[in-house]
Amino acid sequence: MQTLFTRLISIGAFSLFASQAVAAPIDVTLHKDPNCGCCVEYAHYLEDNGFNVTQIDHANMTPVKQRLGTAQAASCHTVEIEGYVVEGHVPVAAINKMLTEQPDIKGLALPGMPMNSPGMGPEKKGSLQVLQLDAQGKPTGIYITL
Repeated sequence: MQTLFTRLISIGAFSLFASQAVAAPIDVTLHKDPNCGCCVEYAHYLEDNGFNVTQIDHANMTPVKQRLGTAQAASCHTVEIEGYVVEGHVPVAAINKMLTEQPDIKGLALPGMPMNSPGMGPEKKGSLQVLQLDAQGKPTGIYITL
């Protein structure tokens, strides 16, 4: 009976540890213009959805986008996450899909600043076409429509 009790305690402790490891937030770096309010709103959106966001201000975002390979589908901010880049106000559903599936792409982009995207106002479901970026940062098609 003692062995059964010990095993149950061990399983419970392991389950608690495993759930805490899964629930740990993913670190992201958000590069933005210091005067951009929608970038800050997007950072809050990511935090509200479980990401740990570090914001870095840049007086000129063009070199950042060129270095990270998102200049061909530019928006106002660029996020580095788990070896990928995310350009613009990409919904978390697309980011989570990318992180789960781990496709062989540079990242995702939602060019411009659509008014119905996260950080830009109320989302309008089915209206956002998130693009995938190839290794050179070129948009190669729609990754997901949300």
